[in-house]
Amino acid sequence: MMGQPVARAEAVRAGSLQRSAARVVERGMAGERVEPQAASSQAAPIEPEIVFETRGEAGLITLRRPKALNALTLPMVEAMHRQLRAWAGDARVSRIIVRGAGGRAFCAGGDIRQIHALGRAGRHADVMAFWRGEYWLDAAVKTYPKPYIALIEGIVMGGGVGISLHGDVRVAAESYSFAMPETGIGFFPDVGATYALPRLPGCTGRYLALTGARIGAGDALAVGLATHAARAADFDTLIDRLAGGGAIARAFEGLDAPGTETGPLVAERALIDACFSADTVAEVLARLDAAAAEGSAFAETTAATMRTRSPTSLTIALALMRRGGDLGFAEAMLAEYRLAEQAMHGHDFYEGVRAVIIDKDNRPAWRPATLDDVDGAAIEAAFASPDGTEPRFDGSAVPREPAPNAGAQS
Repeated sequence: MMGQPVARAEAVRAGSLQRSAARVVERGMAGERVEPQAASSQAAPIEPEIVFETRGEAGLITLRRPKALNALTLPMVEAMHRQLRAWAGDARVSRIIVRGAGGRAFCAGGDIRQIHALGRAGRHADVMAFWRGEYWLDAAVKTYPKPYIALIEGIVMGGGVGISLHGDVRVAAESYSFAMPETGIGFFPDVGATYALPRLPGCTGRYLALTGARIGAGDALAVGLATHAARAADFDTLIDRLAGGGAIARAFEGLDAPGTETGPLVAERALIDACFSADTVAEVLARLDAAAAEGSAFAETTAATMRTRSPTSLTIALALMRRGGDLGFAEAMLAEYRLAEQAMHGHDFYEGVRAVIIDKDNRPAWRPATLDDVDGAAIEAAFASPDGTEPRFDGSAVPREPAPNAGAQS
């Protein structure tokens, strides 16, 4: 029941969406861990993929797939959405904290291998269930009625950006590494990037969207992707302080922030704005080539990187960045959902994932292979007015309950 102390462990199975069961462990108001009884004395324990706790006034979420860089599965997404709704109605919880286990990554995105396999098998309904569930969760974070704090250590990409960037407080540790690398796998920057990136200073959002470049904590703080910096070693102290209630800003008092040197996003800002303000990808590349001819190594490297990306993905990304500043969050998410559906029936996503993630030959054969052959009309269709039958991404969606065969135990 919403608003009641949690005193159970919920075994959430992915069923047809996963090769193995996902587990969600929830903890009571005192923070005690409640273990389920094993199905048999011979059964090996299943490690939970996401853990919910209440510590004082804080609802604490820990992503626990460190070997998979805490990549999100649909059961994790839906469990997190359900728990956020429960805590929204619990007066004892005044703020939410989310973190990733393992130290290497906060969250590297959605489980792309799984999505690729499902799409290749023709299970498009299951594929779209993932995108819909993930985007609903992003909308829940964006509209959440209580302060939402992400403690980001290591990699934050794709779906990890969706469950952090739209919250109130984004704390970057010294190993923070942000990227939206989707154009390199035949997809596009999603999870609300259409709304968020065009609102960054100048054309920095366009640069990040088209190139997939990684940036560190210094650049993230400079453009507003991160709001605070703290050492990863101090995250437990931060959690304890935040759990004690009071002003969130006070939790950071007396903590030494790590060095936050800036990188190319700040150093090359003038060139980025000059080149990425172009109206077409071809013109962006022409401007970069001109700057490279005048001696800019950054421009040369950036242009070379873009030429390895899917032409369709680059065109979509720029269209999203050009329009996103004028869209509300729900409108931006709907455009992304439509484009995701197109991509799942197309070629480049499956080819990009094959080349970069599965076979790792890094030699994708994009179709079409040139910018001139990209179907612009199909991209424009994503921005049509809602027809009343599509999902809404305004924070009102209710996540699915666990399947009856999930085997909740107490």
